[in-house]
Amino acid sequence: MIRIIPYRDSLRLLERKAVRLTEAERVVAPIVKDVRLRGDAALLDYARTFDNFTGQDFRVSVAECASAADGLSPALWQAIDTASANIAEYARTQLPRDSMVDHADGRRLGQIVRPIDSMGAYIPSGRYPLPSTMLMTMIPAIVAGVRKMCVASPNPSPETLAIAHRYGVADVFRLGGAQAIAAFAYGTASVPRVQRIVGPGNIYVAAAKKLVAGDVGIDFVAGPTEIVVIARDGNPRWIAADMLAQAEHDTDASAILLTTSAALATAVASAIEQQIVSLPTAVVAREAIDRFGAIVVCDDIEQALEFSNRMAPEHLALHDQELLARIESAGSVFLGPSSPEAAGDYISGPNHVLPTSGAARLRGGLSAADFVKVISVQELSPDALARLTPPATLLARVEGLEAHARSMEIRSEGA
Repeated sequence: MIRIIPYRDSLRLLERKAVRLTEAERVVAPIVKDVRLRGDAALLDYARTFDNFTGQDFRVSVAECASAADGLSPALWQAIDTASANIAEYARTQLPRDSMVDHADGRRLGQIVRPIDSMGAYIPSGRYPLPSTMLMTMIPAIVAGVRKMCVASPNPSPETLAIAHRYGVADVFRLGGAQAIAAFAYGTASVPRVQRIVGPGNIYVAAAKKLVAGDVGIDFVAGPTEIVVIARDGNPRWIAADMLAQAEHDTDASAILLTTSAALATAVASAIEQQIVSLPTAVVAREAIDRFGAIVVCDDIEQALEFSNRMAPEHLALHDQELLARIESAGSVFLGPSSPEAAGDYISGPNHVLPTSGAARLRGGLSAADFVKVISVQELSPDALARLTPPATLLARVEGLEAHARSMEIRSEGA
C-alpha cells in the first residue's frame, strides 16, 4: 500500500532515484564509438543483438508505412487527427516571430527566425509502444518548418508507421537504444545525420544523448517519469486514478500526493488499492507505487508548494487554480480537477515530452521553438553609429582589441 507520511519525513523523496546514468554512459560509450566508426555494419550487429532484428535492412519502406496507414480504423484516425490539430495549434503559439523595431536614436534592431534543417525522433517501443510520441515530436517540427524528419524505433507499432506515412516521413528506421542515437548524431550510409535529436527513452538512450550532446542538439536527458498532485480536497477516486496513470509507465515512476487533509490522504490510498486490482498494468504500477509513491500530509499549503518547487516535477496537478501564481518550476501544469495528466499525454495540445529529475528548473517541455534558430539583426544609421562610437571604442581598448575600435572610428573618416 502507498505510504502516508508527514511532511517532516518527506524530504528524502527529493533525493533523486539513482538512475545509474554514469554506469550507463560507460556501457553505451563503446557502442556510440563503434557506430561512428563502422556505421551501418555496427547498427546491424546491435539491432540483431539487442532488438531481435532478423532482417537485412533496418529502413522501413514507404510501402510498409502506407499499408499500416490503410489498416487503421476510421475511429482511430479521427482521434489522431483531433490530437494532431490540437498539438499543432498549441505549437504555433510557441514559435518566436520575425520582428524589427526602429529606435529613435537610429538603431534598427530585431530578429529573424529560421528552422533547423533536420531532426531525429526516438520513439520507444518497449513495454508500451508510444505512437502518441510520434505526434508530439513530429508536429512541432512540422510547424517550425523543419525540412527533413527521421524516426528511430526498435519495434515500431503499426500506428507509429501510419503516422509517419500521414506526415510524409520517409526516413523511418527499426533501430533502438544508444546505436540509434549515435546514428542520428553522426550519420551512416543509410541513416542521415540530423541537427537535433528528441524524444524519450530508457537509461541507455538518455546516456547516449548525453554523450553526443554538443555534436548534435538534444532536447534533454530524461529520467523516470513523475507526477506531483497538490490538493487540499477533491475526489479521491480521481486523484488515485491520476497517480496510477503515471505509475503504470515504469517501475521507477514517481507518483506523489501533497495534501493538508489526513482524511483525503486515507481516502486516496484506499482508492489506489481498489483501482489497482483491475488494472492490466498492475504489476508495473504496484512496484512503482510501493517503491516511489507517497502521500505527504502537510501542515499547510506552504509546505506543499515548497516541496513541489524544490522537486520541479515533470507533471504537476493543481486542484486549486489559485496556486498557479506560486509555482516556480514544473514541466507541465494541469489546472483543476477536470484536467487529468493523461489528457496532456494525448490530446489537449501541450507537449508530453517533458523534463524530469529536476530539469524543469532549467527549461520546459519540447516545443516548436526547439526546432528554430532565432538570429539577431541590427542596422545602425550614420548618426547612431556616431553616437555609439566613443563608448564602444573605449570598451574595445579596455579589452585590448584595437582593430575593433578602429573599425568603428574609420567610418567617421570618410571614404
